[in-house]
Amino acid sequence: MKDKKALVVGMGRSGIAAAYALINAGIKVSVQDSKQKDAIDPEALKIFEAKGIDMFFGSVPEDMSSFDSVVVSPGVPTDLGFIKEAKAGGAEVIGELELAYRLGKGSYAAITGTNGKTTTTTLIGEMFKAAGRTTHVVGNIGVAVVSKAAQAEDEDWLVTEVSSFQLETIDEFHPKVSALLNLTPDHLDRHKTFENYIAAKARVFENQTKEDYAVLNFDDPLVMKLAPEIEATVVPFSRVEELPFGAFVKNGDIVIRDHDEKLITFCAADDLLIPGTHNLENALAATAVAWFAGVDKEAITKALTTFAGVEHRIEDCGTVDGVKYINDSKGTNPDAAIKAIEAIKENIILIAGGYDKGSDFTEFVEAFDGRVKHVILLGTTAVKIKDAAEKAGFTATTIVKDMDDCVKEAARLAKEGDNVLLSPACASWDMYGSYEERGRHFKKCVEELRK
Repeated sequence: MKDKKALVVGMGRSGIAAAYALINAGIKVSVQDSKQKDAIDPEALKIFEAKGIDMFFGSVPEDMSSFDSVVVSPGVPTDLGFIKEAKAGGAEVIGELELAYRLGKGSYAAITGTNGKTTTTTLIGEMFKAAGRTTHVVGNIGVAVVSKAAQAEDEDWLVTEVSSFQLETIDEFHPKVSALLNLTPDHLDRHKTFENYIAAKARVFENQTKEDYAVLNFDDPLVMKLAPEIEATVVPFSRVEELPFGAFVKNGDIVIRDHDEKLITFCAADDLLIPGTHNLENALAATAVAWFAGVDKEAITKALTTFAGVEHRIEDCGTVDGVKYINDSKGTNPDAAIKAIEAIKENIILIAGGYDKGSDFTEFVEAFDGRVKHVILLGTTAVKIKDAAEKAGFTATTIVKDMDDCVKEAARLAKEGDNVLLSPACASWDMYGSYEERGRHFKKCVEELRK
């Protein structure tokens, strides 16, 4: 890309990081965002202005044929008119993940799937760090890959959470170890069909060779259906089956049966601090990724038995007046929210709703049975979820306008021993900039109850 012109589209975290990396690499950069200038990070603006960068905010360049490449942020659809125009003119369209792979050093462990990515990625990072490896935990988890890849050395590892949006725009990206945790319908507003979504996720394997490893959920038929097309060595993991090769549970222990059929035992499944059967699956996947990346047994076991989970994923926010408050703002689709409901088990006052990604809420509502006492709804999907609940015979629903009212109403309804669970089953974009912002607001509202 030397002596080339690049347009970076989208000025969120990854877009700004991509622009910085390109500038530092001596490439002529322009930046674009649909937002107006006053909505862009002021520190980034200062740097762009000091470097004489062409900026297009609330507009697009008139001549897209002048760019050799377009680097799109994950949230930017590649079928926008001006991006298609650039591609038709011969420009290469890539994402920040692909850019990071080209510009940086280090080896990649790439984790994708519909649910569990952040927990699994963070846990793998802890395993690598416990082994004394220089490790960067990056990607969809909230740290732009290129911001660390550009500084990495050959022996470093980039443990990377990758989304379907990021995988849409790869070309050469080649992880040494990959993992596909599960597949359920998500982001259909962007991908249009479930088949397109699966195809995007499966791209994580496309550049791997037989010397690499692909960790797959043996218990998910849609995931295992992809196995015959994968060039890498497939390592299955299972919560319910004993396997001839891979990670599984045997006599209550997390184990791996290796290439030589040797059985390696790490810890008891009950020793995990993270609750729920879905987190046992995440732990099995993490163990497999770390083991086949060469991490030693002691480091893996230490991480498994000390890891307490991630913020915004079944996060205990404390007890007020005998009622426990739980932040699962990262439950951004129905399947993730179902797993949170199943992990809490009973006496749940559920807060749900948000941006509509085209999800079906039938199975989500079915999970209420015997567990959820009342549902408090907000956001653009509130009526849609209420209708789905009533169709299933669940009528204990209330629609409110914002998170403050959600928490106040939950506190009014809850009795001692109940659990107030924020697990929206929806994205946050109708009311918040991110699920993190939504989760922090929930926690602030809970703190207000203590006053």
